[in-house]
Amino acid sequence: MKEKLAAFKAEMGEIWDLYMASSLLGWDQQTYMPPNGAVERSEQLATLSKLAHIKSTTPEVGEALEELKKYAETLDPDSNDARFIRRAKIEYDKATRVPAEKVAEYARVTALAQEKWVQARAKSDFSIFRPHLERIVELRREYADYFKPYDHVYDPLLDDFEPGLKTAEVKGIFARLRPQQVELVKEIASRPQVEDDFLHLKYEDQKQWDFGVDVITRFGYNWEGGRQDRSAHPFTTSFGIGDVRITTRVIENMVTSALFSTMHEGGHAMYQQGLDTSLSRTILANGASMAIHESQSRMWENLVGRSRAFWKFFYPKLQSTFPTQLGNVPMEKFYKAVNKVEPSFIRVEADEATYNLHVMLRLELEIELMEGTLKVADLPEAWNNRMREYLGVTPQKDSEGVLQDVHWSGGMIGYFPTYALGNLVSVQLWEKINQEIPDLDSQIEQGQFSALLDWLRENVHRHGSKFDPQELVQRITGSKIDPQPYVGYLRKKYSDIYGL
Repeated sequence: MKEKLAAFKAEMGEIWDLYMASSLLGWDQQTYMPPNGAVERSEQLATLSKLAHIKSTTPEVGEALEELKKYAETLDPDSNDARFIRRAKIEYDKATRVPAEKVAEYARVTALAQEKWVQARAKSDFSIFRPHLERIVELRREYADYFKPYDHVYDPLLDDFEPGLKTAEVKGIFARLRPQQVELVKEIASRPQVEDDFLHLKYEDQKQWDFGVDVITRFGYNWEGGRQDRSAHPFTTSFGIGDVRITTRVIENMVTSALFSTMHEGGHAMYQQGLDTSLSRTILANGASMAIHESQSRMWENLVGRSRAFWKFFYPKLQSTFPTQLGNVPMEKFYKAVNKVEPSFIRVEADEATYNLHVMLRLELEIELMEGTLKVADLPEAWNNRMREYLGVTPQKDSEGVLQDVHWSGGMIGYFPTYALGNLVSVQLWEKINQEIPDLDSQIEQGQFSALLDWLRENVHRHGSKFDPQELVQRITGSKIDPQPYVGYLRKKYSDIYGL
């Protein structure tokens, strides 16, 4: 049976290679591909997606999995092989429900939509993107239909990013979280606002870039196994454990934008770089879920990057990089500025206290789109109304509203709730880390991050997707995803900054 498993892994490795080739084409499209390449690129992606799908759903694959499933019962249930067989069977059962032609069409439609989203965002004109999003929503509804009966039409989409989690569970978590965050934001709004004008002076592009590179190098990002490029919306992509790439965007009058994006994407990338090499070219060579992935990116961006300890080490370096802008700004003033709480339009620039409200807004709109209670044509108005209701601000143009995120152009309906769930998990992990590394703050103050990264490697990264997200969180912290530690973290942090 070991020989059969080895042969099956070799077959699955070839399928994995096709998916990685698709990822490479997708990365190129968002970084260096000229606009005129979009139509042919969409066909290339459709072809690769169709071939991978056909190859992964043959009767022979199903028969091999039935044999291997029995073999897995004789193994340690937590072994790589047992978990590989289990995950492969789950993915096979899902994939065989979906026709190959639909997989190809989805790849084609989303590749074209990506270019139209870039154009629409640049011109702040939703009408350019609208017909493409309408087709994507139709395809996502059709996809969900392949998984009937379901508890909710959103469940199959959520499951692609957060295996095993149901829409009702996410709504329940958010129902506990939202009122506490809204109350905190109201309390902060009643206090004198911190000053941050100096963050919005002119900061040289290349110096911003170089500073971010220095930060994630110190974090432990391996440049021999990755690179950073520019894109309209920051993202991370992996073509294997030895090739994990990130992108960022630099805004001249917002010095923290590129830096926090680089830290965020670096967190994703270090997760992928930290996978056990034995998982290479298998279905386990990925994060446990997008919430677990976001827990890593949000941890490095916020729990580390927005901490007082971090800036005690890095602020003198930033001051020397930008002496004209920051030379007379004390560290404590800068620390409060980068943690300023203020309702804003752009999710990726939002502070920690309001960020989850951006995510909840998107979740509600996605659910309504899938249920058919909201038309794509009415999305900009619905978006603006929800922004006014939740955050008290109204976007004046589509680029700071409905067009700001790249996700829908890629068909990633079901992804957004993982950002907020990742925030919650990050703090649950952080509490455990600080119990086991009690001098972590002092290490960070000295620019030392190896103990933190080693802990994450051992407890999170190396496992890849061996464990479902809730199982992994419970194994590490003793409980499933829980909003209360995150609420406690926010309240403690902002009570200090705003004197609550």
